[in-house]
Amino acid sequence: MPPGTARYWSWLFAAAELRAPLLGIYALGAEWQALTDPATEISVAHLKLAWWQDEMRRLAAGSAVHPICVYLTALPRAAAVDFTPLAAAVAAAAAQVSGAPLERSADLEPQSRALWGDPMALASRLAADVRDEAGLRDCTSALAAARYLSNAIRDYRREAQAGRVPFAIDELMAAGVDNDDLAADSPPPRLQSYLDGLRKRAAQYFETAAQMLPRAQRAGQRHLLVLAALGLARLNSLAPPSKPRRLKDLLLAWTTARRAH
Repeated sequence: MPPGTARYWSWLFAAAELRAPLLGIYALGAEWQALTDPATEISVAHLKLAWWQDEMRRLAAGSAVHPICVYLTALPRAAAVDFTPLAAAVAAAAAQVSGAPLERSADLEPQSRALWGDPMALASRLAADVRDEAGLRDCTSALAAARYLSNAIRDYRREAQAGRVPFAIDELMAAGVDNDDLAADSPPPRLQSYLDGLRKRAAQYFETAAQMLPRAQRAGQRHLLVLAALGLARLNSLAPPSKPRRLKDLLLAWTTARRAH
């Protein structure tokens, strides 16, 4: 985990029992995120994701071969956890590489939950029994939707240049946004207005994530609150994503984790 990233701070200030599961889940996510990057050759990405889909079946069956998956199966609670949500995450990544757009706004939450929400919830289950599964799911689902929108706002131009549309088609049509608008060097007014609306939705998702986590779980799941706090701060910041304000992020992550604890 590169120092200064939100994942790094969430891991650093996570409850002790969650650090090992988070390391494994974040490592898997990094593998798939690299393959969904527009700079990755599509045929290579499809080939590798097909292998990962097979590996997720092996993981669920207890016969994993990749070092990350072997690491996960060696965790103390691995035998009590269902790893099948990770197969859905790989399938969602493959759909993204294929360029399959979100047809409707309602597709955002299922897609983002499969990509990131359910794997994050799985990390929590690998650490300990979860008292309130509904609260955990609501929190991780909101976090995943916020992350999806934040990434789309940041990277939509690169995605469009690669022939992908990260936004819901019905929303783009309603806003009068076309492919040329997405590929333009500077967003035209109608696209800028749409992006501003998405930024507000992403901020609401980050705030909802923090609210949905039951108070009794906040100490043990404080890494999720750190992700929400940092995500919201970076969404509202004008600092380039490649140059995070590390000292301010450190203080925000620390104070968030401290309050939760």
